[in-house]
Amino acid sequence: MFAALASKPRARLFPSPVAVRRHTVRDAPIARAFFKSKSADASSSSAADTMGTRYKEIREILRAPPRHWVGNGFHVFPVFHNRAFTKELSPWLMFDYAAPKEFSPGYERRGVGQHPHRGFETITIAWQGEVEHGDSVGNRDVIGPGDVQWMTAARGIIHEEFHSTEFTQRGGVFEMAQLWLNLPAKHKMDPPRYQPILAKDIPVVPLKPARSEDAGKVSSSGGECTIRVIAGDEKTYGVKGAASTHTPVELLDVRVAVADVDFDVPVPDGHNTVVFVRRGGITVGEGKKKVEQQGVALMHLGGDTLRLTATEKDTEILVLAGEPIDEPIAARGPFVMNTHEEISRANKDFMNGLMGQ
Repeated sequence: MFAALASKPRARLFPSPVAVRRHTVRDAPIARAFFKSKSADASSSSAADTMGTRYKEIREILRAPPRHWVGNGFHVFPVFHNRAFTKELSPWLMFDYAAPKEFSPGYERRGVGQHPHRGFETITIAWQGEVEHGDSVGNRDVIGPGDVQWMTAARGIIHEEFHSTEFTQRGGVFEMAQLWLNLPAKHKMDPPRYQPILAKDIPVVPLKPARSEDAGKVSSSGGECTIRVIAGDEKTYGVKGAASTHTPVELLDVRVAVADVDFDVPVPDGHNTVVFVRRGGITVGEGKKKVEQQGVALMHLGGDTLRLTATEKDTEILVLAGEPIDEPIAARGPFVMNTHEEISRANKDFMNGLMGQ
């Protein structure tokens, strides 16, 4: 999640933080459906062709890699493993997932201290526990279950991330993810920006079964079949995602209460798409290829629909997609630019105290 860093400039201090906000954890109300259930015979390929549906199919499945510690607070799976920082996942760069882990009450700060970033965005999603963020441009915040922190490092920011003080003292289960999202060259030197996104502000749309005859199974399950649209456009999902993005991006938190029912999720044609199973298990595509818990399906670019089927009740999935950025990727430590010369400049700026203002 956080690369090893050079020594910090001695003079670097955060400005006095603003008061820390406590986010009220409450899911947004469910919006109207963004796509219609198909008729009973829509499972046939001819019916799908008639409706213009083209399914994305799996090009590769990645198994869960070994976990490692980041600082003393984040025990993570490096989900992208050796595919991180490659064009085949663009615009996404990296994905660390801290699976549910019990922490005992304590007083020692758990997390990662001050470190810089330049040239991309970090997105932190909290599912259990609390993450406290502070940065060099005056933002200080706590996100809790269901909340998202979307930080645009751009020309440079210095920040720190820890378990919140309250969570550290009371202990409990901690689960979160951090994603790195690339910026195109024209935005890499923009001013930094911070978007605190509350759970209650993330639009939620119902996940509709692909076949109308399965609607009864979904309604009688008593559970949740929904998509939280963290990022995505209104044309695709019927609602605008909560995050403001620099390029077309989809970030969907999908919950499937019922097993053995096909669901179709729209994802724009030509977008790189990654399907990550947080909990439970799924099959993906018309070929019904299995993806296990903490596994990842990398999809072909072609197609405008994901066919997802849970193999277990109460399955939870994270879908990352986006329009590829057709530019060179130069990545080293906490910096992601287009050339190695730009990386060298970022290191010099950081060491000379010129970053994070």
